[in-house]
Amino acid sequence: MAPRPTLARRLLVAALAVAMTVVAVLTAAAAEAPSWQHVPVPAQVRPQSGLNEAAAFGPDRAWAVGADAVGREAPGFPLVLRWDGTAWQRQSLPGIRWQGELLSIAGTSPATLWAVGRDSAGGSRLLRFDGKSWRDSRPPAGVRLDKVVAGGGETWLIGGRDGGAALLRWDGRAWQDLPVPPGAVYGLHIKAADDVWAAGAANDGAAVAHWDGKAWQQTQVDGFPRSAVGSILAVSPTEVWAGGTGGFVGGPPGKPIPPLLVRFDGQSWNRVRIPADFGGITSLVPGASGELGWIAVARSLKWGPPGSTPPLIPGPDFLAWNGQSFAEHSEPVVAGEGDSSSLRLAAVPGTATVWSVGRAGGPEGTFAPRILRFG
Repeated sequence: MAPRPTLARRLLVAALAVAMTVVAVLTAAAAEAPSWQHVPVPAQVRPQSGLNEAAAFGPDRAWAVGADAVGREAPGFPLVLRWDGTAWQRQSLPGIRWQGELLSIAGTSPATLWAVGRDSAGGSRLLRFDGKSWRDSRPPAGVRLDKVVAGGGETWLIGGRDGGAALLRWDGRAWQDLPVPPGAVYGLHIKAADDVWAAGAANDGAAVAHWDGKAWQQTQVDGFPRSAVGSILAVSPTEVWAGGTGGFVGGPPGKPIPPLLVRFDGQSWNRVRIPADFGGITSLVPGASGELGWIAVARSLKWGPPGSTPPLIPGPDFLAWNGQSFAEHSEPVVAGEGDSSSLRLAAVPGTATVWSVGRAGGPEGTFAPRILRFG
């Protein structure tokens, strides 16, 4: 008769079984951890194309704009792509004959979209989508358009006029001029007609301004020469984020510039350190709850270990914020292409899904459109 196992032995076996189960669960979870994935562009998109910005309204409703066939049929043609929930499709642009590119896209709904562009002669172009088709719309006279921004039921244009900044608001029938804060305006977050945050730069460095419907109140958020912020996210009156570049020119080979991230707590603006030493913050987007979710850092670099050659190593392309700290993410490797040279984020409202569009390095000095998705 075989001896019965002792109580201690049975406890040891049970403990080992539990430990092995935990390891298996953790390993499976790690293997399934979400990451950024490459999403192909439509086959109709020709070589030497690039994307500049995206807008998303739902899991099956997103748009991206840029330029197609740049350099081959210079200066290229305006490009609009649409996500239908399964794949990106190229959109027809009937009646639009000019050459150039689309720089920015935004809208208050999937049936009311605007896109800002620039033609081969440097003239501003404005397209409007009515839910069925894209058409040319007359741009405001005398304004160089750079960007369209929507939010809170509002649509505004950012541009320039006579060497200074210009802001215009769509009133439902026409574009109306608005006062502008001192200096340059590069980005907006519109919460309502009387609650707008502007990111830019003034004479002494990066600046953020708030519009209350009557006047702008501007605050310098970084005093280093040539610093600027171009992306801004207003979570609440006591939590506003702005990102850009620190403006420093010099240092290691290539003379990279450090990123700049600042946060407003309702009383003052404070600089927030991120795990990247060089690069530029190009996008801030909310997560599913409306809090800051993601930051994109273009041309991100870090200092390598002391004495390393080269002295700099790649840094994170994306940073996920959990309310306390940042998690680092890198874009996936795409066969036959290099890294992205620009990263513009578009969050899908109410979800954890985020799009990134831009352009990546191609063979022999060319470039290619890049679309990435998280979630």
